[in-house]
Amino acid sequence: MPRPGPVVLELFTSQGCATSPSAELLFSRIGRGDFAHEVPPVIILVYHVDYWDYNGWKDPFGSSQWTVRQKGYVEMFNLDTMFTPHVVVQGVKQCIGNDEDGVMECIKGVSRYPSPAFEATFERPTPESLQITLKGALRAKVDGVGADIMVALCESGLVTDCQDGVNKDRMLANDFVVRKLTKLCSIDNLPSKKIITGTLECDLWQGFNSTKCGIVVFVQQHGTRHIFGSQRIQLPADI
Repeated sequence: MPRPGPVVLELFTSQGCATSPSAELLFSRIGRGDFAHEVPPVIILVYHVDYWDYNGWKDPFGSSQWTVRQKGYVEMFNLDTMFTPHVVVQGVKQCIGNDEDGVMECIKGVSRYPSPAFEATFERPTPESLQITLKGALRAKVDGVGADIMVALCESGLVTDCQDGVNKDRMLANDFVVRKLTKLCSIDNLPSKKIITGTLECDLWQGFNSTKCGIVVFVQQHGTRHIFGSQRIQLPADI
């Protein structure tokens, strides 16, 4: 029987929000294992939303795609409004992102599932693009409403000199920043251990550094948004 895998934490944040930097520091500590609490293994995905960009500072990592993703969760949880910092845990629990006790309670209160078993190969068709080929299998049967296999390209070790807005004159550290999120495929009633293959291509950004980047593969149910399996793969340094 495969052992339970990590818990996925999705943090919605913004450099234009006064309370988001403290949440990002908290999640960086959790991700590094630099934490006093006994925390189950986690995978962290940090999405910078764009709805604070009017507030004097345009977040360089902000995207309307992440705002739309958060909106889907807000509607699912029947929340009154969107806010940052906001964390969604395994797609089924949520709380304020800088509420340390609340985050710990959510992490410990969700079910964990075996990680998928994918192998990845990486190629650079052009200097501006990255091709990712995945081959592997899930370790749990997917049934019911079906699911999507999602692939996130993330970057850590980022530092921004914030020159305006509510965080003016602060050096903001950002880890686990989602740069790209793509659906590899959709699955329905797929038995565990069945081989899945797929290839996707990502446009890269200025200053791309593979040593700071990795991909996260996760399986998310349709409708319920429940995440039941995730895996992180570091990019090779020589890609």
